[in-house]
Amino acid sequence: MSTEIERKFLVNKLPDLAAAKKAVVKQGYLTGPADSTELRLRQKNESFFLTLKGAGDMVRVEREAEISAHQFETFWPETSGRRVEKDRFTGALPDGSCFELDVFKGDLQGLRLVEVEFPSEASAAAFEPPEWFGPDVTSDKRYKNKNLAIDGIPA
Repeated sequence: MSTEIERKFLVNKLPDLAAAKKAVVKQGYLTGPADSTELRLRQKNESFFLTLKGAGDMVRVEREAEISAHQFETFWPETSGRRVEKDRFTGALPDGSCFELDVFKGDLQGLRLVEVEFPSEASAAAFEPPEWFGPDVTSDKRYKNKNLAIDGIPA
């Protein structure tokens, strides 16, 4: 079983992204707001994925499979009203961990979130975020991408 351990933060200010890799992402959800498990379609540049994420905040089950563009397009219409678009910047933090910074577009323009994945719950708990990170929203369900896709930017 694949488990994801990550923390999510709002972003106070954008860091220098010159060394980061950029991907254009669009994703939509096949599951509805009341479903505890998420089933997501994602296009990341020219690659396509189907991802299942279990319930939880910092620790949850994640399974992902690469799919064809045709498979993606077959199911994409079913995500209407439950989509996000963003630019994702991936880079390294001074401690060697990797960050994924999402700069949202469309209806979510202006929102910026950063995630860091960890090898253990202990390392996640010990993490000291850099100053460009804002408040920790890991446990705030309003900032899950599925909820953002449905409800928009939290008030």
